[in-house]
Amino acid sequence: MRLVGCVPNFSEGRNKTKINSIVEEIKKIDGVKLIDVSTDYNHNRTVVTFLGEPEEVAVAAYNACRRAVELIDMSKHTGEHPRMGAVDVVPFVPVKDVTMEECIELAEELGRKIGGELHIPVYLYEAAATKPEREDLAYIRKGQYEGFFDKIKQPGWEPDFGPREVNIKSGVTAVGARPPLIAFNVNLNTQNLDIAKNIARAVRNSSGGFRYVKAVGVNLEDKKMVQVSMNMTDYKKTPLHRVYELIKAEASRYGVSIAETEIVGLVPSEALLETAVSYLQLHGFRNEQILENYIYE
Repeated sequence: MRLVGCVPNFSEGRNKTKINSIVEEIKKIDGVKLIDVSTDYNHNRTVVTFLGEPEEVAVAAYNACRRAVELIDMSKHTGEHPRMGAVDVVPFVPVKDVTMEECIELAEELGRKIGGELHIPVYLYEAAATKPEREDLAYIRKGQYEGFFDKIKQPGWEPDFGPREVNIKSGVTAVGARPPLIAFNVNLNTQNLDIAKNIARAVRNSSGGFRYVKAVGVNLEDKKMVQVSMNMTDYKKTPLHRVYELIKAEASRYGVSIAETEIVGLVPSEALLETAVSYLQLHGFRNEQILENYIYE
C-alpha cells in the first residue's frame, strides 16, 4: 500500500463545531485514515494529520480546505501563532512507497484547485517551491494576513495560483511537499513574553541558532505562562534533546525553569528514541532491541 501524509493547518482552534465540520470532510473519504487532530486555543489553530493513497488524500485535502474557507473568516481572526489564511498551510509528506516528486505533483494539483475554484492566492513552498526563497514558509508568511494586502502587489510576490489579490475572508494559502517535521513546544514558568522571544531567537536558524529549527515566542494566556513554539524541520540533523538543553540553559539565565513540553501531531519514533538514548547514556543501543519492532513485523 502506497501512503502519503497530509498535515493541513487551519486557522481555527476555538470553535469545536467548525473544527468538527472540517474534520468530517476528511473522514468521509474511503481509504483515508484520520490520525490526529490537535487544537490550540491560544494559537487559535488546528493541525490535522491523515494518511492514505495519494489520490484519496488529495480529495480529502481539497474537501477539508473547501469547508474551512466556508466557515473561517480571517478578517475576524486573532491568535498567537503566525498565520495568513483560513487554510494556512497544507503540506504533503511521503510516508511509504511514495516519492517527494509525487508529493510535489499533489501540491501543485491542490494549489491549482484552491486558486482556481476557491479564488485564493496560493504559494508553493518547501520542495514544491517555484522560487528558492519560497522554500521557507516563514519567508512567505512574514507580515501575516494583515501584511499580505500590500505585499502581494509588490514585485516578485505574484502567487503561483489564484488571483493576485488577497481574499479578504480566506486570506492566502501555502501548499507544499516536505519530509516529516516535529512541532515541538516548550512552556516556561513565566509570563514574561520577552524571555520566550529571546530564547526563540537563540534557537532558531534565521537568528543564528540551529540550522533546522524555526521558533517564535508566544503567550499562553490560559496557562499563565509563555511558550517557545518550534518546527523541527530535520530531527536527524538537529535532535530534540539538543534544542531542549539549549532552551533550558537559556531559561536559567533569566531565572526561569521549563514547566512542560508538548508535541503537536505525530512524531517519528526515531526522534524520541534518540532522545531516550542520549539522556539514559545508553552505550551501543540498537533498534533491534526494541520489543515492539518485532511485534509490528
